[in-house]
Amino acid sequence: MARRPSWWGSTPHLVFTVVVFIVLASLDNAAIGAIPAMVTPISEELATSKSAIVFMTGASILVAAVSSVAWGYWGDRADRKRLLFWGTLVWVGGLTLSATAQVYWQLFLWQMVTALGLGAIASVGFSVVSDLVKPERRGLAMSFWGLSQGIGTIIGGLLASQLGADNFRIPLLVIAAAGALFSVLYLATFDVPRGYREPALAGLEGEYEYKIEPDQVPELWDVHTNRWLIFQGLAAQFAYGSLVWVPLLYQEKVLAEGYSSSTATKVGGLFATIITLGALASILGGYLGDVWERRNPSGRALVSMIGVLGAIPFFLLFFFIPMRGLDVTDGAGTLTLVGEVLVSIFTNPWVAAAFLTSLMALALTSADSPNWFALIADVNVPEHRGTVFGLGNFTNGVGRSSGNALTGAVAGSFETALPPPLNWAVGLAVFQLAFLPTGFCYWRAAKTSPGDIAAVNETLRERAES
Repeated sequence: MARRPSWWGSTPHLVFTVVVFIVLASLDNAAIGAIPAMVTPISEELATSKSAIVFMTGASILVAAVSSVAWGYWGDRADRKRLLFWGTLVWVGGLTLSATAQVYWQLFLWQMVTALGLGAIASVGFSVVSDLVKPERRGLAMSFWGLSQGIGTIIGGLLASQLGADNFRIPLLVIAAAGALFSVLYLATFDVPRGYREPALAGLEGEYEYKIEPDQVPELWDVHTNRWLIFQGLAAQFAYGSLVWVPLLYQEKVLAEGYSSSTATKVGGLFATIITLGALASILGGYLGDVWERRNPSGRALVSMIGVLGAIPFFLLFFFIPMRGLDVTDGAGTLTLVGEVLVSIFTNPWVAAAFLTSLMALALTSADSPNWFALIADVNVPEHRGTVFGLGNFTNGVGRSSGNALTGAVAGSFETALPPPLNWAVGLAVFQLAFLPTGFCYWRAAKTSPGDIAAVNETLRERAES
């Protein structure tokens, strides 16, 4: 075995590792968020329908979710660093080839390849990050992990709406190039041992040798909290998946004000980016989960329950607020439009109302993901976390792809009676009701998590002493 340099495993090296992981998580979500922001230019360039692009987006989300189960299981048994590296190269390659597509079926094929690689970053990356932080700080740390993914989706949508309004290939190549760069930097990251930050395993000094075995997979269902965390994703992602089409909703609102397709694409993308600032509150949500968890083992689940239920009325208001009196320069460049859109938040009451309601909705739901991530790590031993996350990500993907695809179908079915953008507002509103069963699942998880957390701690103490 090659001798490691003296700085290997030092605090700066761990910080570098965390930064690279966060950027990679951001970039893979940028890859996911790019296509929905370019529905119009892609459909025009490849001479296909918008519904075909909607279907492809839903299919890629589902493929990524299915592949994450396999990647997560392999990650719990094998070298996680190697798996993540190759997974990154797969999605980078798929995205690069997507930019070469000349017809719809070629883009569909390469997007499915991209999705296969994205599944690795989701499940294996989560397993590694959960080992990098101490249990009492998991909520805060996972808020940055989750926030990076949200920011990635925003960046992907922003790049796509601005660089891809006239040529959809450019943003795909930009994101792929960034992914290739960070895959090289990833080779220099710290290879995090399983259970690295578990207090009960401190005496083992990174020598935790347990790995998941095939016969242990059914036992994961015996952890009651796992069931509720997996079930909630199926419901919640119906709602979250539908939000992919917020840029299109706002593009339709801008078109309804009489602006050109190119300007509507850019302005809609800018609005969709600006209004997601509420997601920054995930840092507070993760911190509150940590604080409440230290006082009450049910704390994380309760924070998530309050967040998703409280967001519903704000989402409904946000969808239906019109863009009356919008004043931007038709055909202007991105820099000009950015200034005009920002000014409109302070000068146009309709835009201001949309901004404030979206801020509240996203601030409340942002408490969900960091506490969901942290709970999976809390109630499972280290060698099971990637697999459980993969299973949760699978149901998330089923819900998200369904919400993604069905929103378009529902909006399309309403179009004859409700012209755009009202049909999209109604379609999005219908799917926010899925947060109701999500809240119920978190209420049940609040009942089961204290016992499951105690069982994990006892198991780790016994292994450390044996």
